Amino acid sequence: MTVAVTRGAEGFPRRAFTVDEVRRMIEVGLIGEDEKFELVEGEIVPMQAKSIAHERIKHALVMALARAAGPELWVAGATTVQLGETTLVEPDLAVLARTVYDADPQSFARPGADDVVLLIEVAVSRLAYDRKVKARLYARHGIREFWVIDGETLTTFVHTGPAGDGFGSIVARGPDETLTCDALPGFAVRLDAIG
Repeated sequence: MTVAVTRGAEGFPRRAFTVDEVRRMIEVGLIGEDEKFELVEGEIVPMQAKSIAHERIKHALVMALARAAGPELWVAGATTVQLGETTLVEPDLAVLARTVYDADPQSFARPGADDVVLLIEVAVSRLAYDRKVKARLYARHGIREFWVIDGETLTTFVHTGPAGDGFGSIVARGPDETLTCDALPGFAVRLDAIG
């Protein structure tokens, strides 16, 4: 049997995992159901605890997005999205096609890239990671629109036009600029208005 490997930052090979292997690890209790992690191209990446600033931004956006989402869309916080056999991500916010949950309720990591309308990452301590690693990953899997919000400056980096390992457009929006999303015609929010 051939085992897939990835390369760590130091250059040494590491064993790569698949989504099915991670699912089985959870089923047998090797990974706890309450553990927070992502599977990024075969590597299990632990998630960090969220700060109050992070949660304030996230909850304000959930409210604004939910008001604008029509009956055909779901707004999900910290939902698991499967982007391939070796990648499970848990963006801070996802706007998904409502049909994503029409499948078997026992299925594992149901939402996929085709179900995603918008993904949002709120970065307080991992800004470089979200702007580089996550952006590359989301572009590679065809995510149509991806935002990274700097939790300290409230600058939003709006990524659109995925192509290969990057996005055709990355626009920085200040906290005093109105954020909109073409797929959500009624959505408009300014981050400087978040209390």
